[in-house]
Amino acid sequence: MKQFAAGDLTRNTGDLFEAATVAPVAITKHRKPRFVVMSMERFQALTAGRASQVALDVADMPEELGSLLDQGIEEHFRDR
Repeated sequence: MKQFAAGDLTRNTGDLFEAATVAPVAITKHRKPRFVVMSMERFQALTAGRASQVALDVADMPEELGSLLDQGIEEHFRDR
């Protein structure tokens, strides 16, 4: 993935947008990737068909699903 430093964005905006039309581009800050710029078409393809996230209370979870969750958590920590 091509990368651009955050400090260079104002000088290289055209290069950034040109690169993002081909593939996602990482924006780095302190040499670590922090953000991604991509074309709207790619973004829409990645998010197509996905519903919005919804937060639910664990107390509202069906009992069978709660049992499976408890079992998975126990197995996860047992294997550590």
